[in-house]
Amino acid sequence: MRVLQIIEPAYRATLEEQDDTVLWFTRAIRAAGAPADVLLCGTAVNYSVRGQDAEGFRVGGWSQHHPPAIEHEINKLIESGARVAALSEDLAERGIQTDSMLPGIEVLSRKSLGGLCAQYDRIWKW
Repeated sequence: MRVLQIIEPAYRATLEEQDDTVLWFTRAIRAAGAPADVLLCGTAVNYSVRGQDAEGFRVGGWSQHHPPAIEHEINKLIESGARVAALSEDLAERGIQTDSMLPGIEVLSRKSLGGLCAQYDRIWKW
């Protein structure tokens, strides 16, 4: 059963959990043998940008000692053979250029969504 994980909101619970729960879950089910891929859309296309670093994040007297490592999570997914894609329209809306993106992320047009979804048995939108 092929699964497409569509991630739209970015940085959901990343400070509490130190990672994006859907990216972590996708890596976990891939490790268990489930073929799962990721489509980044909406604010989640920000995950495609190289060099993000939340070290030094503070709120009042509290410091985050284990900041999220989204770049690491995306790279590990790609290394595992997962297809990771981002929607071109959402990238353009946020001013994200392809030369600032992590290597290995495929850029797709919103027009291609029907064909993309047809390749999967299950689509989970987060």
